[in-house]
Amino acid sequence: MSSLPDMNHEDHAMNDHEESAVSRTKRPWRRAVSAVGLLAGMAFLASCSKNSPQDTWKPKGENAQKIDDLQRPVFLVAGIVGVLVVIAVGYAVMRFRDRGQPIPKQTHGKPALEIVLTIIPFVILATIGVFTARSIVDLADTDGCEMTVNVTGQQWWWEYDYPVTPANQKWGIEKPIVTSGELVIPTGTCVLLRETSRDVIHSYWIPALNGKKDAVPGRVHENKLQADKPGYYSGQCTEFCGLSHANMRQWAIALDPPEFAKWVENQQRDAVAYAEDDTSPEAEGYRAFRQNCSRCHQVNGMQNADGTPTIAAPENNIVAGAVPNLTHLMSRSRFAGATFQLLNNDCNDRLVKAASDQLGAIYLEGVDSKCLNRQQLEQWLRNAPEMKPMYVKPDEQGRLRGMPNLGLSEAQIDSIVTYLQTLK
Repeated sequence: MSSLPDMNHEDHAMNDHEESAVSRTKRPWRRAVSAVGLLAGMAFLASCSKNSPQDTWKPKGENAQKIDDLQRPVFLVAGIVGVLVVIAVGYAVMRFRDRGQPIPKQTHGKPALEIVLTIIPFVILATIGVFTARSIVDLADTDGCEMTVNVTGQQWWWEYDYPVTPANQKWGIEKPIVTSGELVIPTGTCVLLRETSRDVIHSYWIPALNGKKDAVPGRVHENKLQADKPGYYSGQCTEFCGLSHANMRQWAIALDPPEFAKWVENQQRDAVAYAEDDTSPEAEGYRAFRQNCSRCHQVNGMQNADGTPTIAAPENNIVAGAVPNLTHLMSRSRFAGATFQLLNNDCNDRLVKAASDQLGAIYLEGVDSKCLNRQQLEQWLRNAPEMKPMYVKPDEQGRLRGMPNLGLSEAQIDSIVTYLQTLK
């Protein structure tokens, strides 16, 4: 009778050992299922964006289309190779997992197999390399572009300067146009961008229109954009450039040539100069702006009390030596490095979601009192570093890297915003 418990104990031990072995055989499948589920979840979350403003799979111009024509077959081939590798590795892991069996026969020393496994990757990579090199050469060819824009990056915004060149004069540009945040271009036109930087390395990228191009201090890199139809295209700096790198945005607005001509004509007008004895709210804001903001920000047409032109001197106050020209601030839809909306949400949605044949007219309306995001603009004037992180500690010369808190009173803020609304 005393031997029965021992026999039961042995049976239980054998059963536990068998269950453990069964669980070990199932574990790889469970891991595989978990891995597949994780990948599927990541893919689902990556596709959650509704608008996808920087979707590299939706080219809107000739240059972006060349990139798309290259990346699709490359991703297809890479996907096929990846699936085959996963299947082969999975089969090897499951079929030849260690069960205490002898080491399988080795294939080392079979020249035919080794040559095949070398030639196949070489052919794939060589083919991809040839097409990649051809695409790079095509994208680097800027000959024949019909417009030139100087693009300068700095912490943390982009400046656009349309110089007076024979090509630009054909578009009605008779004196330099300087703007920021939003690059306005005509549709169906090759636009040459001459990119550089005033401080650190930045990288210019509007996915719908072309690939990335670094803006490097002391050098000029050429890039080109072309939009097939009117649109509002998003981009951003893709080279880490300091504290507010994530807030260094840019937008390209493509307009039909007639609407682009209207934009050019408006940008070449000077702002209104108010008389010193004018007591209107706009004139009060004009003088408040001149007293507090004109040290850095240029407004073409502004005059001092003695009638001489008011000339900004940002080189004395800002490390990079430049700040956005505000002459036509209300002709833009965003401010502060294109980070914040000048338009309220309803008007911004109306612009961004506009059909191609309506976008130009809506953009040229500018920002009126009905659409102005006044609360956010006032908040910026109240304490800019709180909205957009910036290095507020001056350098050895007392210069800053971004807009400081000017310590304006609420009355001054209200007055300045009233004046800024006139800059269309």
